[in-house]
Parts: sequence; structure tokens; C-alpha cells
Amino acid sequence: MRLLTAVFIGLIFGLGITISGMINPAKVLNFFDLAGTWDPSLAFVMAGALAVAIPGYRLVLGRPAPAFEQRFDLPDVRVIDRRLVLGAATFGVGWGIAGFCPGGALPAIGTGDPVVFLFLAALIGGMLIARFVQARTLSRKPA
Repeated sequence: MRLLTAVFIGLIFGLGITISGMINPAKVLNFFDLAGTWDPSLAFVMAGALAVAIPGYRLVLGRPAPAFEQRFDLPDVRVIDRRLVLGAATFGVGWGIAGFCPGGALPAIGTGDPVVFLFLAALIGGMLIARFVQARTLSRKPA
């Protein structure tokens, strides 16, 4: 049941990204082009997502436990550190260069555009590099 729920939620997300046009990198990049062909539609997509997510989180987190787990698994670290800032900056720069975020690139696979596959290859490569660097950093720290 958990897998079916995840697939259903993923399909809804992908459908929303597709209908909103966010699988088109030009549309996303136009949002960042404030001095040129600025397109505010990404802001409306984000506002719509927040309008659904905020009450949804409040509703779900008001329950004693999740539907398919014993307890909620929420992050307990609330520190804004170097790793968080660098990760967010890398995400933003990649999004601004490519016009894809990871969530928007997955539904775009259906377009068959080679640029999508290039982006996903770069994304996976970046994740592997980050894991390698993190593992080396952790292994060098004194106990």
C-alpha cells in the first residue's frame, strides 16, 4: 500500500508540474530573467504549492502517527550551517543554469528531450561527487 501511495502522489506531482508548464526549462528560466522576458507563473505555482502544503502539513502533523509508520521522521537539526548554505546555493545555481529542478526534470523525461537526460546525468554525477566528498570529510575527522 505504501508503494501505491507513493506512486499516486508522484503522479499527481508530475501532472501538476506538467500542466503548469514547469517541465519547460525556458519557462522556468524566464522567471529568473527580471530585466527581460520575465514570466511570473513560477511564483504562482510555488504559491499554489504552499497553499496546499501548509494546511496539509498542519493536518498530518496533528495526527498521533503517520498512516504507514510508527512515528514521524522529521529533521531535528535546525542549524543553518555551511553545508546547508552551499547545498542550497548549488541547487539554485543549477536550477538557474539548466532551467530544471530535480522534481521538474523527472516528469520532463516523457518529452524525450536529450537535455533532460543530460541534466539528470549531471544531477546523479553531482550526487555521487557530494557523497564521495562527504565520506572523505567524515573519515578525516578525528574521533
